[in-house]
Amino acid sequence: MAYKKEWFDDERFWEAYAPIIFDSQHWAEVPLVADSVTRLAKLNLYESLGEGNRAAGPWVLDFCCGFGRITLELARRGFMATGVDITQSYLQTAREDAAYENLDIEFIHEDVRSFTRSQFFDLVTNLYISFGYFENPNDDRLMVKNAYESLKPGGTFIIETLGKEIAVRDFVEREWFTRAGLTVLTEYTPVDAWEGLKNRWILLKDGQWLERTFIQRLYAASELRRLLLDTGFASVELYGDWNDGAYDNRAQVLIAVGRKSP
Repeated sequence: MAYKKEWFDDERFWEAYAPIIFDSQHWAEVPLVADSVTRLAKLNLYESLGEGNRAAGPWVLDFCCGFGRITLELARRGFMATGVDITQSYLQTAREDAAYENLDIEFIHEDVRSFTRSQFFDLVTNLYISFGYFENPNDDRLMVKNAYESLKPGGTFIIETLGKEIAVRDFVEREWFTRAGLTVLTEYTPVDAWEGLKNRWILLKDGQWLERTFIQRLYAASELRRLLLDTGFASVELYGDWNDGAYDNRAQVLIAVGRKSP
């Protein structure tokens, strides 16, 4: 199914902002995140594989995989991996990195609203706050439904996003910073009684000005849990960091772990 163009379909935005979004901090956290998603999904590679039988091991689907930060790391650890994203240039870089490391990873250029592979994966991930950007809120539900349908019985879906509670607690109207030699100015505005957060990002580079405005839909922890339960997940756990910390007043991020019935 073809969807109308939205702001995130603009590859120029992702290419320009890549050094800002994927800074050294987010690359450095890759081992911790990979450890955590493996633990939360209760995947034990060594119990799953027979000798010389890698293809029988757990298979992970990474929704909105970008450059393959986590996809590549899980493949390095021996898991089978598939990454799905709409940004061709990111996928090309991911494929080149996988080829350089001789990693057998499937990277697919497709919209996560249309990708499903029935009861195939042991784990589906949607990480690094890439949830809630569709113009139509029903598309969020569709993405969750696709993840559910793609999971084997007993499989796990892990979402990392910005919880509404955190967005309210840490709200600032505007800020600016420099990173990777670039200057970024940002403005934030709550919309629809905190249903969403309007972002205005301005990138200054070599005398050029690139501006994008978009809205991220915000979910309270209870709302995200209800979305997953309504989609069919048997249980949902909530965490506030990648060390299994509680989702409380000290939470750094909202992590939801949905489990499908065996």
